[in-house]
Amino acid sequence: MTSKKQNFIYKIHLIISVIIVVPVAFIYGFAPDSEFDIHLSTVDEFNAFKAVMGLYIGFSLLWILGIFNAKYLKISLITNMVFMFGLGFGRLISIIIDGMPTDAYVYGTIGELILGFCSIWVLTRKKW
Repeated sequence: MTSKKQNFIYKIHLIISVIIVVPVAFIYGFAPDSEFDIHLSTVDEFNAFKAVMGLYIGFSLLWILGIFNAKYLKISLITNMVFMFGLGFGRLISIIIDGMPTDAYVYGTIGELILGFCSIWVLTRKKW
């Protein structure tokens, strides 16, 4: 496998993460009720969702750094793994305790766990 192709394979899940996480960040921050069964009513609720938006965008910027700068690739992979597993396992706990969410969150849970495992795969396969 060529080095360029291998590098792309090592980064594809970061690209997918950014493509998904950035739009979701803006939806959470500005219109969560447009895509999810979420209905915010207090300033504190709006504030919390804008903070989540900021976290999502911040992590996405770090992943973009890792995509374009090899110096940041390892930290991008580690943070992607923690981010995705944190969300995925948190959602699994919610499914067990609270019940089944809407389909978007079920698919999100599956996707988050897959992306987390992709980070582990790259971290263990790539020669650092």
